[in-house]
Amino acid sequence: MRQIYGALWQKITLDWFKERNQRTYGLVRASNAGANSMPYVIYNDYYSHRDFITALINSSFIGVLWVPEVRASESAEEWVRRMQTVCFSPMAMLDAWSDGTKPWTFPEVEKAVTDVAMLRMQLLPYLYTGFAQYHFEGKPPFRAMSLVEGFGFVASEKKGETDAVKNPYALNTISEIKDQYMEGDYILVAPLFTGETKRNVYLPSGKWYDFYTGAYVGENQIIEISPGLDKIPLFVKDGGIIPMIPSQRQTPRDGQLLPLEVRHYGTKENSFMLYDDDGKTFNYEKGEFSKTILSVVKNKKGELQGNQPLVAKGKPFHYQPVVSWRFMTK
Repeated sequence: MRQIYGALWQKITLDWFKERNQRTYGLVRASNAGANSMPYVIYNDYYSHRDFITALINSSFIGVLWVPEVRASESAEEWVRRMQTVCFSPMAMLDAWSDGTKPWTFPEVEKAVTDVAMLRMQLLPYLYTGFAQYHFEGKPPFRAMSLVEGFGFVASEKKGETDAVKNPYALNTISEIKDQYMEGDYILVAPLFTGETKRNVYLPSGKWYDFYTGAYVGENQIIEISPGLDKIPLFVKDGGIIPMIPSQRQTPRDGQLLPLEVRHYGTKENSFMLYDDDGKTFNYEKGEFSKTILSVVKNKKGELQGNQPLVAKGKPFHYQPVVSWRFMTK
């Protein structure tokens, strides 16, 4: 009943905003699968970083969005690792009301924290399209690996030994993927946690590339990575098209037309449907939105080249009409 109450309250408040033709979003502490069409994310005060990521992944099976908050840390390492994961979650929530921790509280990782926050801002076109996909197609923007085409990981089970304290019922240990996930269709997120300097990453079928360098990393296999503290490990599927804007602290102003850099990874031809609307109202339900095709094809020499997209006239489009293509894989 608690979860049903939470879903009903989301519906009531959303209806109030719809009467004003004003979009909103918010946090809730109770929800269920019936709330996946409403602009809310769920969280709680439980503070296990690793379990936060498991909850984010598991929530995608019913389409509900879960946010891993960050509010306190015992070390600079923990702080930056938590900040990296919230910046790659449905809502980048710094919720340090209880102890006043700031993004710059740990000076030794201030730059890494700034970098990941700015990276989230750069990815706004990609994220916004992912949330539009959530609305129109029902596909959650952050999702479990087993929902990805080409997933072939086989879970293993190890029989547990009886231990009166740690395992009194001799429960089995199951090896499964609950510490990596997808952001949108192309970006694989593989966070690290405090005390870790390396980890294994499962790559589904198809070639995968490093987000930051464009270098090939593997396909249909488990790889070991040692990424350092400064960056959250990110990988992009072959043919991945990632639209990005310049790094900036605030969301775009009304009427501001932003430069658009479109990254392509790998060697495959592909296309990406970039979504946009006014960002404020429900007028998109009346057709006031744009879907612009960004595509990469091979020319007669076999070289990849990006198109100059045709922007629909009279439709919302907050980017400069001429885009810049960047081919990450050399």
